[in-house]
Amino acid sequence: MATPRYYHHGGSPAAWTGSAVCALGFIIVTIGIFMGPNWVVIGVGGAVVLLGIIATVVMKAMGLGQP
Repeated sequence: MATPRYYHHGGSPAAWTGSAVCALGFIIVTIGIFMGPNWVVIGVGGAVVLLGIIATVVMKAMGLGQP
């Protein structure tokens, strides 16, 4: 059986992917808030944040996160 790889200080691929996708989602939400608020854009940004959370959980389950 393979030894799990240890990442330090959140340096795992799952952490980087989740952080980047969630940051993009928060940027989209912020743009939507400044547009009036534009609820469609805010909803899209929220969906992107949710996608980042799901991607992080799936990648961690695949062994690409902190054990």
